[in-house]
Amino acid sequence: MRVAVFRRAHFNAAHRLYNPNWSDEKNQEVFGLCNNPNYHGHNYELEVKVSGEVDPVTGYLIDLKVLKDIIKEQIERRFDHKNLNLDTEEFKNLNPTAENICYVIWQILREHLDEQYDIGVRLYETPRNYVEYPA
Repeated sequence: MRVAVFRRAHFNAAHRLYNPNWSDEKNQEVFGLCNNPNYHGHNYELEVKVSGEVDPVTGYLIDLKVLKDIIKEQIERRFDHKNLNLDTEEFKNLNPTAENICYVIWQILREHLDEQYDIGVRLYETPRNYVEYPA
């Protein structure tokens, strides 16, 4: 039997969208309020989807406590209450757009979850704006 399980998490982080190859005017034109030189923050909501075959012995696809711990250790501790531009290695040279943050989270989780699982990440930057990978 193939199923999907979901785990939600939350983190708060600041960022600035900025391309160093552009003028300040061009950055302001493209990124608007998200280009604030003093940064701005979001209350990110994360939803992780794991799908695959249920283990006939345990009845689990994945132990949700294990998934919870991976998300807490690898995502929440890494990004919560951080300035993504300044405090994280992942975004030192990568613009921390919601799209890029979502993909980075997927990459981190992919490294820590067994290949037998298909995984998806949905990241809400606001209650009305979200991205997901894979699409």
